[in-house]
Amino acid sequence: MNNPDSATHSHAAPEAVSGTVIGLDIGGTKTRGVRFLNGSPVRDESAGSSNVQNVSREVAAANLAELFGKIGGGHIDQVYAGAGGIDTDEDAQALADLIAPHAPGARITVVHDSRLLLAAGGAGTGVAVIAGTGSAAWGKNDAGEEARAGGWGYLLGDEGSGYWLGREAVRHSLRRMNQGLEPDRLSRALLDSVGVEEPGKLIALFHSPDTGRRYWAQQARLVVEAADAGDDMSRALVEQAGRDLAELAEQAVRQLGLDGPVILGSGLGMNVPRLQEAFKARLAQNGITDVRILQQDPVFGVPRLVAEQRD
Repeated sequence: MNNPDSATHSHAAPEAVSGTVIGLDIGGTKTRGVRFLNGSPVRDESAGSSNVQNVSREVAAANLAELFGKIGGGHIDQVYAGAGGIDTDEDAQALADLIAPHAPGARITVVHDSRLLLAAGGAGTGVAVIAGTGSAAWGKNDAGEEARAGGWGYLLGDEGSGYWLGREAVRHSLRRMNQGLEPDRLSRALLDSVGVEEPGKLIALFHSPDTGRRYWAQQARLVVEAADAGDDMSRALVEQAGRDLAELAEQAVRQLGLDGPVILGSGLGMNVPRLQEAFKARLAQNGITDVRILQQDPVFGVPRLVAEQRD
């Protein structure tokens, strides 16, 4: 994906970073951990989510233990973690407390995961937009002012996210049922994927404790696939997701008095061209043209953030 407007950067870290740093990217589905030695990645592992908004504290602790069992050991100077739902100092401290037993004596920093994304895009200022299981925008300007948009969680927002697309596929299927119409391409793909025979059964499955945010976010791929196969409703949903994400970016850009860059990342943002094009088009309508698609995973922004912290 060599794109002239993509944020393409190597994993090489700023020279200011020395020692051993563990970078964590804690998403709704998994926890990615990279061990950096003097700024260069030497170990890259994953475990289940350790975000306490998505899993219980016990499960989060167990997944962190598994991850540190793979990448920990020896002296660690710093742990720098980005996670969704870090909205207050208390949120950050709660996660830091879970990490601390695995890195005794290390400096532990916990931030909202959108900060990792901006740094991984090679930008010190600008706006980062997360489009993964959930969605959010975060940015900062040269004066050090910060702004957030979205990131309210799946019950209140997460427009344009994987969860939003999965839920909209369910809603579309139920509307067709109410109208007395047979399942269309998207509805049939959804029914086959989740293993029910007819749309009415989606209601109980959607509200079941056996499914959840991550489960329905995983169905977003069906919408993307149907859109690529020419399904009009699916195409409309993917393009709406791109516009909704652009609106989050616009809110943060306006608050900060910036005109860019805007960096789009995470699973949907990095991998769905149709969504990317709708995102760029909406921003261009509002005069924002420095728009980049992230080309490396957000966790590789950690060395830059650590270097900035030490300046």
